[in-house]
Amino acid sequence: MRRMKLLLAACVVAGCQAPMPAANPQMAWVDLSLPFPNDRLLLAERLDKQRLRDGRFFQVPPGSHELVVRFDYETGGGGGGGNGEMGGSTERVCYLTLRYDHFQAGQRYVLEGRSIALTPEVRLYNAKREIVAELGDFYCLM
Repeated sequence: MRRMKLLLAACVVAGCQAPMPAANPQMAWVDLSLPFPNDRLLLAERLDKQRLRDGRFFQVPPGSHELVVRFDYETGGGGGGGNGEMGGSTERVCYLTLRYDHFQAGQRYVLEGRSIALTPEVRLYNAKREIVAELGDFYCLM
């Protein structure tokens, strides 16, 4: 498991070093954001059931789309934390689905992931910072 985490971290760091592609004005661009420190990783996984090669963003044609993100975050401890210590924390890996019907060409959106206690959530904001979509489905690995 530790080896898997190191491999994932290396892939994320390598991906962050590659330059971001130019935004296509015929498409909508979706940036990913994590506002809280216990939220570790938010990666674009699938667009309309197709796996993505670059997890740093979504670039979608206008219209309706389903976005799936991988969201890793820590949960606070409690009795019998995940590492066997009282008050320890546990890392959760979740896959969250968001559907939005009105992506517009040339527009930028922000998909923000956050965790509230044990519950993950994502919200999609438009350029005016208005919420235009929220979490549809999710499942977490333990």
